Amino acid sequence: MAVDRKKLILEAAAKSFSMFGYKATTMDQVAKIANVGKGTIYTFFKNKEQLFDEIITGLIMEMKLEADASFDPNSTFMENVHRTIMRMLEYRKEHQLTIKLFEEQKEMGTLEVKEVINRLENAILNYMKGHVQEAINKGEIKQCDPELTSFIIFKLYISLIFDWEKNHTPLQAEEIALTVERSLLEGLSIR
Repeated sequence: MAVDRKKLILEAAAKSFSMFGYKATTMDQVAKIANVGKGTIYTFFKNKEQLFDEIITGLIMEMKLEADASFDPNSTFMENVHRTIMRMLEYRKEHQLTIKLFEEQKEMGTLEVKEVINRLENAILNYMKGHVQEAINKGEIKQCDPELTSFIIFKLYISLIFDWEKNHTPLQAEEIALTVERSLLEGLSIR
């Protein structure tokens, strides 16, 4: 049976980036973990950046599959938004590579990591934008700017999950869903 060296290298690189972060990962480390010569890596990837890019592309595809799996066409727009965003954010919290990247961004501000985090968030926002537009088309929600609405919803979830718990007891998923629904869909004003 032939060994898929490219897959082996990608797995080793993902492991190295997860353990050491982007900045501290070297092609020598990846070669050692993959148990291949460094030259073998260069037959598939020009440099560390290209290797990292392919891993992130795979990560985004995995996140999209997770989001698709949580989406239920028989549920309301808000139920789907909540379930899908919570699953993507849980995935982000659980996945060792994303944890390491967010730590590196916070501690060192590595430019390449910042760009990857933006890329991850943009992938989530674009995914949401499509579902917001679909909800508008179905008449489930009012006419609005799908991109802006996706941004507001996503950032509200980020704040309620990650920022709130810095100084407060973490909210349960149901509390987050209710807060978002009341704030965005129902509004806060008394009519």
